[in-house]
Amino acid sequence: MIKRRQTRRIYIGGVSIGEGAPVRVQSMTKTDTRNIKATIRQIKQLELAGCEIVRVAVPDITAAKVLGEIKKRIKIPMIADIHFNYKLALEAIKQGVDGLRINPGNIGAKWKVREVITAAKDRKIPIRIGVNAGSLPKDLIEKYGHPTHEAMVEAAERHIEILEELDFHDIKVSLKASDVMKTVEAYRLFSSKHDYPLHIGITETGPVPEGVVKSSIGIGLLLLEGIGDTIRVSLTDSPVVEVNVAYEILRVTGFREKGVEIISCPTCGRCEVNIKKMVKQVKNALRNVKEPIKVAVMGCSVNGPGEAKEADFGIAGGKGQGIVFVKGKILKTVKETELVNALIEEIRK
Repeated sequence: MIKRRQTRRIYIGGVSIGEGAPVRVQSMTKTDTRNIKATIRQIKQLELAGCEIVRVAVPDITAAKVLGEIKKRIKIPMIADIHFNYKLALEAIKQGVDGLRINPGNIGAKWKVREVITAAKDRKIPIRIGVNAGSLPKDLIEKYGHPTHEAMVEAAERHIEILEELDFHDIKVSLKASDVMKTVEAYRLFSSKHDYPLHIGITETGPVPEGVVKSSIGIGLLLLEGIGDTIRVSLTDSPVVEVNVAYEILRVTGFREKGVEIISCPTCGRCEVNIKKMVKQVKNALRNVKEPIKVAVMGCSVNGPGEAKEADFGIAGGKGQGIVFVKGKILKTVKETELVNALIEEIRK
């Protein structure tokens, strides 16, 4: 069992973060927040996928003023993502958001920051300090020569100092870059010095599959070192895909179990059934299963119940027929065309 770094406990709405709470899955809407119906529809899709916290962009006051209406019609906590304009943060707080993502350093004069912090403190709303390698202060770029992981950590520490001076400690931190190892090194350095909870992820990873690979390596490395309290997989794709990939990363690293894990062989010259089609059928039939189960779909007796004996349920196909097995024990032989249905029937029992 991997030992996680001990971090402080905060709450985003009713969701606990840090101090031994489960690693939480987060995503961000990709709709125009001002389009209330589209934004609510996407958040409801995220809820069904298992997203536990959602972030929405707040580009202007119109977007800020619809947050309350959106909040009333969703179940999961909502974070407002705000840059530069302190009035947007104040309006978001007024609308009842559960958290803010801001950088105090770009909000403006200290009195503006104080107003935001005072309002957040009164409502017990945590703040995520989000540092990105692509938008570091100019003096830090000059000091380090380029956006290094040390520069990212120092930027975060500056923002934290502003909040701590105002006696605000309900803080979560992220330090993201599109470069995997720069991101990993930034989180390693920060976690060696501070105990604030960390939101981890690789930013701007691109489309599938490239983004999945980068996110899996970066987030996976950090989780296996015990670093990370919430995660977001950033893909040029649907936010539901982001959530599904996030849960898969958590499953593989041993932190969370949710839904069906499908084990399937890559196929070779021995395979005499359409494994790709069968896997798709099984995945579709079990897409709403929430309980953690392991299902094997194998192409021949070589990779049948022997290699897949750790699966809860499985099938192995052959020419014209195949076997259904449970925990490595063969239950029955059925026609090839009946294999998938026989597997689903056993699972539903």
